[in-house]
Amino acid sequence: MSDTTIRINEDTKYDLDTFREYKNESYDEVLKKVIYIAKTSKSEPKLSKEAIEQIEKARERIKRGNFVTAEEAKKRLGL
Repeated sequence: MSDTTIRINEDTKYDLDTFREYKNESYDEVLKKVIYIAKTSKSEPKLSKEAIEQIEKARERIKRGNFVTAEEAKKRLGL
């Protein structure tokens, strides 16, 4: 995988930042999520609504501090 640079407006960057589910989520992850939702909303509108609702619920859990870090998950799984 190679990296690239794209130019976006500051307000677009702000929107991407607010769409993150966790602090270290990369822009690539955020954009992939947005693209998935956009594609799914055309072919399966009900599923895309459910995906958006699940993302909102996850955001609320994260804001409350109710989540497991990758390191904690690895420990629990014995990895």
